[in-house]
Amino acid sequence: MLTSLITFLLIGLIAGWLAGRVMKGSGFGLVGNIVIGVIGAVLGGVIFNLVGLAAYGFIGSVIMALVGALVLLYLLRMVKKT
Repeated sequence: MLTSLITFLLIGLIAGWLAGRVMKGSGFGLVGNIVIGVIGAVLGGVIFNLVGLAAYGFIGSVIMALVGALVLLYLLRMVKKT
């Protein structure tokens, strides 16, 4: 249980950091990137499920979380502009 939580947070950290790098100027610091990455992991799971894709292994989970984090950052930018 604790290992799963640590793995999930690690995936969130990596995905949040990568999303901040891909979308320049969207970094939210360490804690913010973890939060963006974790929410992005959940969002990515929903998106992958809707499209009919599945992610396997650590790298697949990071890619899925990255997709979700990028979508989340895009949506946050759109809300921030208005």
